[in-house]
Amino acid sequence: MATTRRVLPALLLISGAAGAAVPGFDGGHIKLRWQGSTYPDDSAYQGVFGERANDEYADLRLKFSGVRERFSVQADYQLLGQWGDSLDLSPDSSQLLLLPGTLPNDERRWWDLTDTLSGGGTQAGVQRLDRLNLGYTGDKAVLRLGRQAVSWGNGLIYNPVDFFNPFSPAAVDTEYKLGEDMVYGQYLLDDGSDWQAVFVQRRDEEGRATPEQSSTALKFHGFGTRAEYDLLLAENLNEFIAGVGGVTNLGGAVLRGDITLTDARDGWVTSAVANWSWSWVWAGHNASAVIEYFYNGFGLDDDDYNPGKILGDRDLALRLERGELYTIGRHNMAVSLLVEATPLLNVTSNLFASLEDGSALAQVIMRWDLAQDWQLLGAVTAPLGSKGTQYGGIETGLDDLTLAVGPSLLVQLAWYF
Repeated sequence: MATTRRVLPALLLISGAAGAAVPGFDGGHIKLRWQGSTYPDDSAYQGVFGERANDEYADLRLKFSGVRERFSVQADYQLLGQWGDSLDLSPDSSQLLLLPGTLPNDERRWWDLTDTLSGGGTQAGVQRLDRLNLGYTGDKAVLRLGRQAVSWGNGLIYNPVDFFNPFSPAAVDTEYKLGEDMVYGQYLLDDGSDWQAVFVQRRDEEGRATPEQSSTALKFHGFGTRAEYDLLLAENLNEFIAGVGGVTNLGGAVLRGDITLTDARDGWVTSAVANWSWSWVWAGHNASAVIEYFYNGFGLDDDDYNPGKILGDRDLALRLERGELYTIGRHNMAVSLLVEATPLLNVTSNLFASLEDGSALAQVIMRWDLAQDWQLLGAVTAPLGSKGTQYGGIETGLDDLTLAVGPSLLVQLAWYF
């Protein structure tokens, strides 16, 4: 990680200067990450990267906030750098194919708050505002305008209700969700239930902020005698969505789920997610587990996966490109087990499986609090499956090549201040 060693002193200097000189400074972090990826012999990516690819990332986040009576302001500044082999990948290609991530941009967002500092070759850098919003908090109402993040839905791994920039199911660092430019409102009722409303504006490929590129959603969260429930009505990118979900206790476990109905390009599409989670003490260690089933109504109805068929299904292809979906099959299962090895060390084992073709993605994540304000994050990810499957490698139809990705290793060191 020679590059990150050269960059670390500059990041430390910037963070120290911001904390000492700027009013409203509310902390931040520095994260240095290295990811090594491998590509099997039949992978088309081996012709681009070779057998192995290495990528390094640096992330500086500075948080600023202020409150005066009922009004508030929030601004999060990011300075991001990437060095390595994967800079030519487009963001949409890294969604489905388990490739290393790329730096964010604001090409489709309402406000362009990202400035490219350098690019090309084997390095790139951007500075951006990931949060920039004004807020008002009343006795029962909350209103925020600007770049912010909202997460809806009861899916713990797959989440069809969260169409505002959801995390990938295999994402390792989920501390901050990318912000979107929106108007958000919430109204609390006397019984604890609430109404939430969101309006998100985006831009099309030509940079125009048209009504077809917006999302408007209204959600009610209520309480029953033994359960909580959600009702959703939305129009997302000119498509109507209705949804219902809920949470209830089932013995010593928690049962959650959502069902959505979307008026898509090719007709009405139903998607659903259901999960069962529980916690216990295992050999003196705290443990928790999740089992989740996801029915992707936009997925292909058979296991004949190829790029032409995926791109030919516009409902599916557009959602993969936008980052709303990360699976191409219809029936998906995920299992997650977290064990607290020590109070400072958590180990999580994940398995994401396609029930139609038998392929899977295995993942082990370690989260270790090294010291006060220091955290080490590590992850090993390995695709499992035969050629032509979702995780084993989609066939390209050219020279017996696939879009396969081999095992990868990620290591991240974070300092919070």
